[in-house]
Amino acid sequence: MTALDQLMQAFGNAGGDDRAVLADSKTAHLVADGHTILSSREIEGIEVAAQATASGISAKVKVRQGVRLTHPVHLCFGVLHKRGSQHIQMEVQLEKDAAASFIAHCIFPEAEQVIHTMDAVIDIGEGAEMRYAETHSHGRHGGVEAIPQAVVSVGKNGRYLGEFSLITGRVGRLAIDYAVQAEENGVVELMARVFGHGCDTIVIKEKVVLAGENSRGLIKTRVAIEDEASAEITGITEGNAAGARGHVDCLEIVKDHAVACAIPVVRVTNPLAKVTHEAAIGSVDKRQLETLMVPDSHLKKRWMSL
Repeated sequence: MTALDQLMQAFGNAGGDDRAVLADSKTAHLVADGHTILSSREIEGIEVAAQATASGISAKVKVRQGVRLTHPVHLCFGVLHKRGSQHIQMEVQLEKDAAASFIAHCIFPEAEQVIHTMDAVIDIGEGAEMRYAETHSHGRHGGVEAIPQAVVSVGKNGRYLGEFSLITGRVGRLAIDYAVQAEENGVVELMARVFGHGCDTIVIKEKVVLAGENSRGLIKTRVAIEDEASAEITGITEGNAAGARGHVDCLEIVKDHAVACAIPVVRVTNPLAKVTHEAAIGSVDKRQLETLMVPDSHLKKRWMSL
């Protein structure tokens, strides 16, 4: 079995449709194992340029002006071996009035000592819309150190929806650092869902700067931790223009000897802006568990039994 076959099999086990991604000529994709690019495809209206470098993978994606992709762009990154590293440098640009959805799977099924880093710069042009849904699958060993970072700019009348999910397998160590700035009438939504076990460590820092008039921002975080796991969640929203509206919403569910910390930060520099926040930390109940939306049946049973 080739590395591509193995990664696609793991991709399927993580909930992806491996056959559709590779076979569909209308679907752009990029697949990489470690620092090796296994497969890529670009379609009309989108440019996908990726290459292996001495330090990792460099990828540039551009959706041309006015192009509205009907099929999501699929990104599949992973490390199949027990030990290894993957460093990804990514630039994404959506030109004026473009629209695209990205589905990213980061897969480490056997990881015992793996480092995965991603540094992304995303530029969403005027009137453009982008959704980026990233799902991690880390296996059972807790041997992954995942460090995703992104700087996002949202132009006038633009929209950005970013989703991060890590609820399958052990987290290991996760350190998220996202910063988004929205211009006039820009809309930003950031959603993160993480389930930690054992001695997992979760650090999430998300910042939204509402720089333009009537811009909107929402940071929503759902984290569940048990055993000796720890979580520190920082949500920052700044309202710097008239009519700007922002909200930070953090819910952490704690069990056993786990330790959780929530740090909501709101800043307002314009008297006509408004930013609010709410944070809650406590034991699990059925409604909160359903909010977290854990798909793994045996994990759900464990939490439902409390």
